[in-house]
Amino acid sequence: MKRFLSLLTLFCAVSALAQAPPAPLETVTVTGTGKATLTPDRYSFNVGVQTIGTTVDDAVRENNDRVASVIAALKKAGATAAEIRTSNFTIYPQQDYQQGKLPRITGYQVNNSVTVTRDKVGDAGKLLQAALNAGVNNSSGLQFLVSDPARGRDEGLRAAFADAKAKARTLAQAAGRTLGRALTINEGVEPSRPPVVYQAMAMAPGRAAANEEVPVESGTQEVSYTITVVFELR
Repeated sequence: MKRFLSLLTLFCAVSALAQAPPAPLETVTVTGTGKATLTPDRYSFNVGVQTIGTTVDDAVRENNDRVASVIAALKKAGATAAEIRTSNFTIYPQQDYQQGKLPRITGYQVNNSVTVTRDKVGDAGKLLQAALNAGVNNSSGLQFLVSDPARGRDEGLRAAFADAKAKARTLAQAAGRTLGRALTINEGVEPSRPPVVYQAMAMAPGRAAANEEVPVESGTQEVSYTITVVFELR
């Protein structure tokens, strides 16, 4: 009987241990940031021609001729038809406002702009200069871009994880603990990559012709990645 009671007691103890809930897992949650430096491999810029005439026909005719010359110059400098697109065409009446009288139309202003997008970054200055020499009188929005959004991602994420792990190890040591495995990893929102934008100022055709090309530098772009990691504490 005593042996039976001992076995029964042992069985109950083992059952109680088996049914006992596991000890709560202790963790530390940290955020890590990593950066990747990228070299642009594409550029884009806008160039345009503004003309004013006493009639719509006069203003449009002059504008058409000058824009055609600009497009021809861009193609001669290396741009293909697929890399040139019309991005804006507007006609505005020029009006004379006098107190007590209705506005009087004195002429018409025509604006026609083209956007050039090209992968050969090194010839951006040459194409800009070609457009200026051909008669462009307004230019804006020179941008250097990274065409592949995945470039630099692996490097940036690895750096972000290393940053998170270093923070977590410091916190664990401060608490007298050791750092365990990573339990969960959540990536932050995919970073937007604002292009590097330069403002190209238009010059008078005579002055532009004195230069071989507009001096521009593409520089680099820095992209940040963020992750949140939950580490086990031991």
